[in-house]
Amino acid sequence: MKSQSRRNFLKTAACGGLGFAALPEFIPARLFGADVPSKKIHVAQIGCGRMGRSDMMNTMTEYLARVVAVCDLDSRRVAEGQKLTEEFYTERGESGVSVKAFHDYHDILASPDVDAVVISVPDHSHALVAIKAALAGKHVYVQKPVTYSIAEAIGLRKAVETRKIILQTGSQQRSERPWRSFRLASEAVRNGRIGRLKTVNIGIGLDRPSGQPPAPMPVPGNLDYERWLGSAPEQPYMEGRVHPQDALEGRPGWITTEDFGLGMITNWGAHHVDIAQWALGQELGGPMTVEARGKFVKNDLHTVHTAYHVELLYPGNVRVVLDDKFPTGIQFEGDEGWIFCTRGDDNDDGRPPLRASDKKFLLPPGADAVRWPSSKTHHGNWLQSIIANRPPVAPIQQSARSLEACAAAWISMKLKRKLTWDVATESFIGDAAANALRERPARKPEYDFNLVLKKAGIV
Repeated sequence: MKSQSRRNFLKTAACGGLGFAALPEFIPARLFGADVPSKKIHVAQIGCGRMGRSDMMNTMTEYLARVVAVCDLDSRRVAEGQKLTEEFYTERGESGVSVKAFHDYHDILASPDVDAVVISVPDHSHALVAIKAALAGKHVYVQKPVTYSIAEAIGLRKAVETRKIILQTGSQQRSERPWRSFRLASEAVRNGRIGRLKTVNIGIGLDRPSGQPPAPMPVPGNLDYERWLGSAPEQPYMEGRVHPQDALEGRPGWITTEDFGLGMITNWGAHHVDIAQWALGQELGGPMTVEARGKFVKNDLHTVHTAYHVELLYPGNVRVVLDDKFPTGIQFEGDEGWIFCTRGDDNDDGRPPLRASDKKFLLPPGADAVRWPSSKTHHGNWLQSIIANRPPVAPIQQSARSLEACAAAWISMKLKRKLTWDVATESFIGDAAANALRERPARKPEYDFNLVLKKAGIV
């Protein structure tokens, strides 16, 4: 992060532009009891890369949180994360705040001084870190997609439910800030404003070939590549498949490397499919059939899919279609009209991020309407849910289902055929090859989430 942009952020946040504008909707009396020494939820940030620093900033500006530790397998990044955090508290007038820096996240999970963790590591490591955190009794905020594979999502859900911790998935489109358009659109559709829903068209962007061949490189001394590789298949280090060494803000290469993330179908698909299922009333359900095609380049630094077309068929004969030619966003089409929503900064045509074929579709819902849970800010909702011991706005029970739909589409791309999904068993009907792709074997036993669950008595 550039020093100037960091200073600007710290000044804005310390003056209330970010921090005190995000006060909790309610402050439970228990938070101020005599038995609460710090009056804050002690949070550790695991992963200090591009999204890690964003999550850390969003957490620090919330009234209920105190970031007490940072962790990363890259010594440069953890040092920068520690510096950013301490500077933030100093700028806010809390001089002398000490933030511990860790290399191994297990040390954080073993600390009684940590109440909760934010997990912003690459997708292929989400499940193992989150499962271990849940088993350690730490509340969890984990970036989307909630896991890399379907089996991991099921395993994480079991761990969360067994330990009864609060897990918030980073599906921030469910919260009002900064993109309220998704809540308004999906709530209107759920309440039948556009009549019977027929089709949902989703644009999630497009990854392209890098034009560079894969080329092994020496591992930099500041990176613990063995642990970073984790459960992924053994392979030589390539900076273009991990993260930039000369910058903190660049898009990391693991996003476009299939061993570490499945590409746009789960990267952005996890956001938009999640909102679509919310609108359909399928947040605990899923598609009945999945038919997808995708183009995968060869002999390139990037290995994820590029072009794609996906069709998911849901109950009520609702078709959810993802295509690389659609504009980024979600268009709900019913027999009485349509509603489109996107992020404000994705609007290149100058039109508003929320629009409809008739303005009446976007009027406030009536007293008897289905209403989404209150959530001003996503990290704030997580912290408030911890205090109140209530489900957050994006719980694992629902984010697991969104991941399943997206991962099923990826499996259909790989197998090049239509698949039938059984929502009840979370498996494909009559297709052993497809079911085998619901999970990937871990490279080494120490990175196997199944063994962790088994040791904890969870099957």
